[in-house]
Amino acid sequence: MPRTLAVLPPEQGVRLITLQRPEALNALNTELLGELAAELDAAEQDAETRVVVITGSRKAFAAGADIKEMAERDLVGILNDPRLAHWQRITRFSKPLIAAVNGFCLGGGCELAMHADILIAGEDARFGQPEINLGIMPGAGGTQRLLRAVGKSLAMQMVLTGEAIDARHAQRAGLVSEVTQPEFTVERAIAIARVIAQKAPLAVRLAKEALLKAEDTDLASGLRFERHAFTLLAGTRDREEGIRAFQEKRRPEFTGQ
Repeated sequence: MPRTLAVLPPEQGVRLITLQRPEALNALNTELLGELAAELDAAEQDAETRVVVITGSRKAFAAGADIKEMAERDLVGILNDPRLAHWQRITRFSKPLIAAVNGFCLGGGCELAMHADILIAGEDARFGQPEINLGIMPGAGGTQRLLRAVGKSLAMQMVLTGEAIDARHAQRAGLVSEVTQPEFTVERAIAIARVIAQKAPLAVRLAKEALLKAEDTDLASGLRFERHAFTLLAGTRDREEGIRAFQEKRRPEFTGQ
């Protein structure tokens, strides 16, 4: 069993993963990232898992990278850092990923949250990239994903000052989609996940991929991908079921075919 994670088996298509390093405010060390990547790999292959929710504790989603571990790595150690491969596996996860964030979401924790497709934040959540205070900079996608999420000016301010923003500011900037009372953050994330889990899996997968294309390609290329994906879905049984259920005024039963 994972030592740095608590994993619940899928229920109504939703798998819940909880970061569990309370003594370090869920700081992301190599062990935790490796176990998280392995869990997402398992969820990728599990037909019963349609959506994954990842969360931390009420005090911290994840307060950053493990500074003690980082201090032990010199330039060569950073070049050969095994965490890079773990981050790449997390990035490749093709099913919907929702982050339920309470408390501190800083540094590597903020970078992990930005790997999610949907972010739900408690009122007490604080998002930041404070690496500049250590004489370094974000190194797991923080500069790239943050700028795409909140725009140049706010991303520059957050990264260059190291100052965090609260949940409401993050929502206004587009970093999170909803803000809840902290005690309901995970519950709300799971509720959204269950709605998504009821949809046609192939449509969800291609819709996610098309939306992500908008971040890293030009409009014309993105539109071509969208149309190609739309056309592919025309040949699925789930499309037939969705249209038939609509006409018969009943809930569709999607199978992923």
